[in-house]
Amino acid sequence: VSWIRKRDLHILTAGILTYTSDQRFQVIRPDKSDNWTLQIKFPQLRDSGVYECQVNTEPKMSLPFRLNVIEAKARILEASDLHVKAGSSVTLTCVINQGPHDLGTVFWYKGTEIVQTTQPHVNDADSATRVTVENQWTDGLTSRLHITSAHLSDSGNYSCVPTIAAPTSVNVHVINGKHTWKAFKVFYK
Repeated sequence: VSWIRKRDLHILTAGILTYTSDQRFQVIRPDKSDNWTLQIKFPQLRDSGVYECQVNTEPKMSLPFRLNVIEAKARILEASDLHVKAGSSVTLTCVINQGPHDLGTVFWYKGTEIVQTTQPHVNDADSATRVTVENQWTDGLTSRLHITSAHLSDSGNYSCVPTIAAPTSVNVHVINGKHTWKAFKVFYK
């Protein structure tokens, strides 16, 4: 039994031997089994294509398989530039939904610094946590970064960085008071 990559007719495996220097490829055959499985570890977009299992008989028997590798990408549901008034709440929602596999976890960054959830100081009158991250797994992975009572210092570029998908980001602008908001609206008319 051999496995062939059709795009370049490269023989990947023959029997239990591997004929490619790419160590991500290997054949798996349990003892006394008639199943010969081609395994590709850490598939990449360039691995997409047709792979053919061939049995050396007369006439030759073959069975083609199409592999479609989809790049997992994160996306933030909010606009790429988000403007909020100081004191209001901000929720950023990041979604990763490609693939039936483990989607890992998500880290949130503000600029180059990881976002830390804030625990209130014992002397704070407001006992609620101001910055929280909530992850939810359903058909995909949804991560929400929530900032209660936004401060001017919360302005910046926020990135959703999954462990197994391409990251994405949004710019958050916290605006102080009515006069700043009016000036902003006039500036962009």
